[in-house]
Amino acid sequence: MKMHKLKIQNPVKLFLTRIDRYIISKFIGTYIYSIFLIISISIVFDFNENLAKFSNNHAPWKAIIFDYYANFIPYYASLFSPLFVFIAVIFFTSKLAGNSEIIAMLASGTSFKRLLRPYLISAAIIAGLNFYLSAFLIPKGNVIRQNFETQYKNKRKNTSATNVQLQVGPGVIAFMQSYDNLTKRGYGFTLDKFEDKKLVSHMTANVIQYDTISDSRYQWRAINYKIRTLKGLREHITTGTEMDTTIIMEPMDLVYSKGQQETFTSPELKRYINKQQERGSVNVVQYEVEYHKRIATSFASFILTIIGASLSSRKRKGGMGLYLGIGLGLSFSYILLQTVSSTFAINASAPPFLAVWIPNILYALIAYYCYRQAPN
Repeated sequence: MKMHKLKIQNPVKLFLTRIDRYIISKFIGTYIYSIFLIISISIVFDFNENLAKFSNNHAPWKAIIFDYYANFIPYYASLFSPLFVFIAVIFFTSKLAGNSEIIAMLASGTSFKRLLRPYLISAAIIAGLNFYLSAFLIPKGNVIRQNFETQYKNKRKNTSATNVQLQVGPGVIAFMQSYDNLTKRGYGFTLDKFEDKKLVSHMTANVIQYDTISDSRYQWRAINYKIRTLKGLREHITTGTEMDTTIIMEPMDLVYSKGQQETFTSPELKRYINKQQERGSVNVVQYEVEYHKRIATSFASFILTIIGASLSSRKRKGGMGLYLGIGLGLSFSYILLQTVSSTFAINASAPPFLAVWIPNILYALIAYYCYRQAPN
């Protein structure tokens, strides 16, 4: 008796038809091509604009290529990812419609809703990759890029602070007359501890130095210190030249420089926001905006994909020019609205979560309208 071998089917091929794989390859390929094209043009303009600064500040070519532009590319690719998604969808879908391929797919019994599946799968791949880059990898590159800009592009970075006061623990208030982030050193330091609204300890130090080589965090060295311990009407004074102590604060808590929130990974942002809110600090809005913006921008890939596919899936006279223009207009308006809403949240104390998600909410309504008007 002849035995027949069972043929095991690839689960990916069972879920994705040939048309699905065809659309996904077109989508991803066009997306990568648009990134390559636009970022290449951006690099040319940026290099031409900054060539004199690089030359005057004697920036080495290795630093320009690997420290600046190697981190410039992923940063701006992620920043304008919604634009690239929209351009990719409009471009290749218009070509499919122009070649009557969309008509053939719909005529074969495929609904427009089913046709959107490979588009949304592609959008999910792009959104996931974009979120991973913006939340974990790009912040590390931003540190290198910003340090390069500070050194070779004459972009001054805030490295000092005066009259710094913050709550470092329950009932514990720290104050510095001045702080230098380059040396990690503060001057005119005081640390007051309260219990039941009564002062129980008052520490002063001429200089306080952060320990950058310690294995544990929050390690400081107080120089020329004095500690007054109050117990009722009694007072005990301790003085010394140097003392290692643990104070729940770090250099990042003392100095804020423009773009600092972009150098934190998303888990670091979340921890920093929670820590500052526990201290009662209100200067965390820009960090909250950055945290929510990374999620909202990734989610926008789905919304803009639906709009782009709905607009360009009809075959009309005039080719793709009209849809490409509409796509560019909607993409730039989305980026503009996102920037305006983020600025409004920072300057007008609007809820960061709501302000960041306003563009997505508005464009989700536009996507729903376009989908309802799309061919069935």
